Amino acid sequence: MTRIGLERLSLNQATVKHAGLREAVALCARHDIPAIGLWRDRVAEIGLAEAVAAIRAAGLHVSSLCRGGFFTQADPDDADGRAAARADNMAAVFEAAELGADTLVLVCGGLVPGSKDLGLARRMVADAIGELVPEAQRLGVRLGIEALHPMFCADRSVIASLGEAVDLALSFPPDAVGVVVDSYHVWWDARLTGEIARAAGRIVSYQVCDWVLPLPADALLGRGHVGDGMIDFGPISAAVAAAGYDGYVEVEIFNADVWAAQPDRTAATVRERFAAVLGGNGGQAD
Repeated sequence: MTRIGLERLSLNQATVKHAGLREAVALCARHDIPAIGLWRDRVAEIGLAEAVAAIRAAGLHVSSLCRGGFFTQADPDDADGRAAARADNMAAVFEAAELGADTLVLVCGGLVPGSKDLGLARRMVADAIGELVPEAQRLGVRLGIEALHPMFCADRSVIASLGEAVDLALSFPPDAVGVVVDSYHVWWDARLTGEIARAAGRIVSYQVCDWVLPLPADALLGRGHVGDGMIDFGPISAAVAAAGYDGYVEVEIFNADVWAAQPDRTAATVRERFAAVLGGNGGQAD
């Protein structure tokens, strides 16, 4: 039986998309949510120093910073584009260190513009992560490779299964590179339990939301509150726990209706569903 207590709950900023960083921090304080997952654009709106101050004043833990990556956006022959992408990712590592984030989430990027060569894209991803590792180790930041659902392979991530993410992470030191287990992207995988076990010691983030039907035209927005959709969280949570992960569990929801709701109502629902599904019977697994 696996039960996850509310002391491990983290609210990812994406769930309350229209709230700025200060508003999201205040929301966590009002609803007794101990951690937050940050997004770089919302940090940039108020500046890194102000973001750090707001987080510390509220006593919040930063469970993740999203995102680095998109390593394939510049053609291999575009030296300036690749240099700019590398500089941006180095900046992301620094921001994660300053914020004290448990991990910098990497969304690795889709096919290289104008190319259909998956092998090329995946080699570029591996090379780019390798370039980040020394800086990540110097600053004490763990990079989290997030596998995305295969439907996003062309434009968002050529790392399209947890197994691929684990294979890639294992190429690098464990203190520098791990994997993100995001229920929305991996729940469908028949090999999931085994791949989570293979990721033991490498899981740097566990993110949850539900797969709701019907999917909207933009499938990225087809996520709902836990308990509203098709995912059986018990076995996934049990496998993640068995692999040794005991960190924060982020609720990350991309959904137009959730975004349109009052942020306080959303935060309250996040707590209620987390307790009922992950902390109660829905979180049990034998």
